[in-house]
Amino acid sequence: MTVTVRPVELTIIGCSGSASGPTSPASCYLVEHDGFSLVLDMGPGGFGGLWRHMDLREVDAIGLTHLHPDHCLDLCAFNVAALFSATAPWPRIPVYGPPGTEERLSRANAPVPEEPTEWAMDFVTWEDPQRIGPFTVHRVPAPHSAPAWSLRLEAGGRSLVYSGDTGPSPALIDLTRGADLLLAEASFMHADDLPPDLHLSGRQAAEHAAAAGVPRLIITHVPPWHEVDAVYAEARPHFDGGLQMARPGLTVTLD
Repeated sequence: MTVTVRPVELTIIGCSGSASGPTSPASCYLVEHDGFSLVLDMGPGGFGGLWRHMDLREVDAIGLTHLHPDHCLDLCAFNVAALFSATAPWPRIPVYGPPGTEERLSRANAPVPEEPTEWAMDFVTWEDPQRIGPFTVHRVPAPHSAPAWSLRLEAGGRSLVYSGDTGPSPALIDLTRGADLLLAEASFMHADDLPPDLHLSGRQAAEHAAAAGVPRLIITHVPPWHEVDAVYAEARPHFDGGLQMARPGLTVTLD
């Protein structure tokens, strides 16, 4: 009997940086392999955007890189649907995140602090490595204004790295070596005096990809007040591999 193993697929659900924008939800990415669906981050608009691509009852796990609102707040919307929609109750799933994830999202969800939140999911603090379905996930701390991680997902002999929100990071370069794809944020237009330990520019994202020797780079998390084409033009001279800008609905197959 021949066993068919599905490739690893990345679908961009939302790629707007720091906030949802006129053409995209905030950070939300779907990674699938061999019938397993893992969602990375759930920023504003991510819940609705994800619904365009799949039956949300089939989400198997969610991972949060950090707890800034543009990366996590639509988990509250997901929870409402899991508890109260016409198809509820949905299967309980794990949500992987930093320490304090349940408390942070309960505060966002509750109309008054004293009212407890009923969660249709189980919160799990990230470990390293973390096994999630067919994926082995490695993480490194990301220099940012809140505790944050960059993630490397490995499955089926393929691997991708998601920077999350990060400033320039030698650890991200090391994490990316040997990967098939780097999904890297670029919240800044490049300048010599960028704030430290916060975000990358398009040029810096390209330089990280080049230093790691990764063959493909997708730049994401561009804020709605920057022009995507300008970020691409800034990055292109600094990376010789395949370069794309993230957009909602873009699906990339690693095979």
